[in-house]
Amino acid sequence: MSAGMSGPFVPVGAAGNFRLDGKVAIITGGGGAIGSATCRVFAGAGASVACLDVSLEAAQAVALEITKDGGRAVALACDVASEESVNKAVADAVAALGNCNVLMHCAAMLDKTAKITDLSLAEWNEVIGTNLTGAFLVSRAALPPMIAAGGGSIIHIASMHGHVARAGRAAYGTTKGGMIMLAKTLAVDHAPDNIRVNTISPGGIETRRTAFRYKDDPEGKRQTVARYPLLRYGQPVEIANTALFLASDASSFMTGTDVVVDGGFTTL
Repeated sequence: MSAGMSGPFVPVGAAGNFRLDGKVAIITGGGGAIGSATCRVFAGAGASVACLDVSLEAAQAVALEITKDGGRAVALACDVASEESVNKAVADAVAALGNCNVLMHCAAMLDKTAKITDLSLAEWNEVIGTNLTGAFLVSRAALPPMIAAGGGSIIHIASMHGHVARAGRAAYGTTKGGMIMLAKTLAVDHAPDNIRVNTISPGGIETRRTAFRYKDDPEGKRQTVARYPLLRYGQPVEIANTALFLASDASSFMTGTDVVVDGGFTTL
């Protein structure tokens, strides 16, 4: 160990491994665009994948695709807003795959655009329950097996709207800002357990959310895209590739960090 250094010495290049061979990854929202892309990218990097989604059918389709390509995957139904559902799904994933080294929370609901004066308490609570409470529940369920495995990586999908406001999206932005701070606190709490916790804040990504948001407003979408320096929305695989970096040893000195992947939107 070099003078003045503390902790294990990491040789140059040793952290540049983007593989997940021998690791088990649990991914919520695994049937959605970003979640399914991440399932496929992680499996391609050698991980065994538990694809969790409120729609078992959607999760099964992704798991079947992975197994047909020679990977290892299981599909499990999971409502991330339900403590019972989360605990069972994570326990079943660990039982099926034997471990938990990576957790990625992608699940999010399609919330309506409205000022809070036009938002019911039930609608507010539904967004909070899926996005933010879901992050809490899945993290809490995955931490014990991850600690038992000797450590790992937790990744939460936040949003650029955890940094910059969007009109009519108070509930959504609040959950995403909360997820960023939750991850920072978990990073501090569980660094002694060799667990890293980070978030990814995507900008506009071509998913069912953007299709839902702009289904009756193509001109609004065009104007929004024009605000991105890269003049396009991102693709789900671009977020999945960022998640692979955070899940792998290539990011071994990163924790408590929010990685903004937004095509430059928040630079303006």
